[in-house]
Amino acid sequence: MCLFFRNASSVAMDSMYQVQSQLRQDRGLHKVQAVRKSGRKLDGTKAYVSAMARYGFNPTEESRFFHLKKTDLTKEFQRRGYTRHWEQLVRAPQERPDDPQKDNEPVPAEDQQYDTQYLCEIGIGTPQQKVKLDFDTGSADLWVRSKDSSLLHKADKKFDPKKSETFQESKTDQTWKIQYGDGSTASGTVGTDRITVGGLQIKNQAIELATKVSSAFSSGEADGLLGLAFSTINTIESNGKPDPQPTPVENMISQDDIPKDAELFTSAFYSARDDKSAEKSFYTFGWVDEDLVKSSGQEIAWTPIDNSEGFWKFPSESAAVNGENVPVDGNTAIADTGTTLALVSDTVCKALYAKIPGSKYSYRYQGYLIPSTITADQLPQLSVAVGGKQFIIQKEDLLLAPADDDHWYGGVQSRGTMPFDILGDTFLKSIYAIWDQGNNRFGAVPKIEVNQNTVFPAGDGSPEAGSPDPDAGNKVGEISPVEQVRDAVKNVQIL
Repeated sequence: MCLFFRNASSVAMDSMYQVQSQLRQDRGLHKVQAVRKSGRKLDGTKAYVSAMARYGFNPTEESRFFHLKKTDLTKEFQRRGYTRHWEQLVRAPQERPDDPQKDNEPVPAEDQQYDTQYLCEIGIGTPQQKVKLDFDTGSADLWVRSKDSSLLHKADKKFDPKKSETFQESKTDQTWKIQYGDGSTASGTVGTDRITVGGLQIKNQAIELATKVSSAFSSGEADGLLGLAFSTINTIESNGKPDPQPTPVENMISQDDIPKDAELFTSAFYSARDDKSAEKSFYTFGWVDEDLVKSSGQEIAWTPIDNSEGFWKFPSESAAVNGENVPVDGNTAIADTGTTLALVSDTVCKALYAKIPGSKYSYRYQGYLIPSTITADQLPQLSVAVGGKQFIIQKEDLLLAPADDDHWYGGVQSRGTMPFDILGDTFLKSIYAIWDQGNNRFGAVPKIEVNQNTVFPAGDGSPEAGSPDPDAGNKVGEISPVEQVRDAVKNVQIL
């Protein structure tokens, strides 16, 4: 029985590859290179706080940053998307001897926009205007800096709808607005145009033009963001009422010229520690890299997804540390390219760090730290499930970035009060991911790199080496105190 299933699966995959190969040949499809942001230094604390702001959860350990109020996540996810649901995120006024920051401060918006590490180039309009966007499977908006933006971006490339022959303005007075935890915003108008991604043309795509942006948005390299989640969390409104529009992949699926076996995209991310000039990370749209799948020596492990909240959520009911099972019955997880860390339950998190010599939880850095002298042999093997199959997180990705001269910030951290795991780049770099939206499933094969580089970098860590404050060396500009927030949290305990 098992042999028949395996053969039937292989036949189905061969058929899929043939369809996709013909589409690639006919359309000239190619990989979309995912280029690591040149000026971005990873900062573990900021990555964690960014995830808190993105999903609205609170830490379960005593921590410097927390939300003042809890919110109904499910209701808000379905109604508005993640960009609208959180309350003010602040620094706690804790009298701690190891924390020099005594006052409440809002977290800078630069930390809360998007936490992706890569930029991808697409074309918008006719003739094509090239822009570099963050590809984000945790959101569902395609927004881009408009030529008419109220704040000029330092990059020259911005989309000018007046130069596109195929751009059409919205006829229903559509608008959009994204607001972050400190009040910083991006907003604007909506139109439609064709986009080209990896050689694949997608028509009638809603383009959200950023005409007003806060100053905190001016420092990034990205020209905008391309959401790859589901349209239930798209933030477009018409006359003040939610009017979510299809995502690029949903529009791709609706086109008659896209076969059923091509209604998907894939992602593969690689480490930049060994050779930062060798950028191999990529996305594909409409096809699966057959050679990369075959190089894994395994068939694609598929699991159905639950997209009712707009995310790529799937069962993840098992985990193991050094082969020892960790109980996570009934657990679910979402795969999110817009989150740097892998955030798991406290049970899994504590089981992992119990096996790492010298590791500890740090209030100052709001996360688990690992000694800088750790070797690959000393690091445990952590695996988490995608559906019914466990995948190993490669050892070098257990070490995110330097926290100070003596410690790494762990790439795996607690999900806090979130009811599901968030598997970001720390996890996704260990697999080749197939996001099969047409069949409502997520697939993966292992992609473990031969060389596991655990060498502590000299002098180029994030934040600046030896800094007592995890925010040092990474501030975009002056962070203004918010007096009413200070008053509100004088007697608030960490949730």
